[in-house]
Amino acid sequence: MWTEIGIQILLAVVGLSAGVAVAGGLFSFIVELGVIADFADRTHTGDRLLLYESSVALGGILGNLVYVFQIGLPSILCGTLVGTVVLGVFGILSGIFVGCWAMALAEILNVFPVFMRRARIVRYVSAFVISMALGKGAGAFLFFLKGW
Repeated sequence: MWTEIGIQILLAVVGLSAGVAVAGGLFSFIVELGVIADFADRTHTGDRLLLYESSVALGGILGNLVYVFQIGLPSILCGTLVGTVVLGVFGILSGIFVGCWAMALAEILNVFPVFMRRARIVRYVSAFVISMALGKGAGAFLFFLKGW
């Protein structure tokens, strides 16, 4: 019924569709957090907002390409000053990116106390925290148990 090529095409379409959905969710999450707009506001460069958004999208695309196709530094650069500088710049930029994400998420976390008071679930906060911790622990245990 299904040929090998048909199955491969179906898997490619499903994989591409899932990747597009996840990437769209990530970029909408970045926009929802207001990270880009907040940086443009703090640096008084709101006129370059489109450039910032395009840079974030291009960075996500290039990062995915590097990850999927396992693109590395050419062997001629490894162990040289140029390779060290490239890796150093990448490390600094990655650290800035992760730090910005952490700060944006810390600002968003202010929403939870307001939600809990309005939903009148303050009494059960400890149960929620314990449940999340147990779920995270169980997930990590199963992940490492399988040896993936």
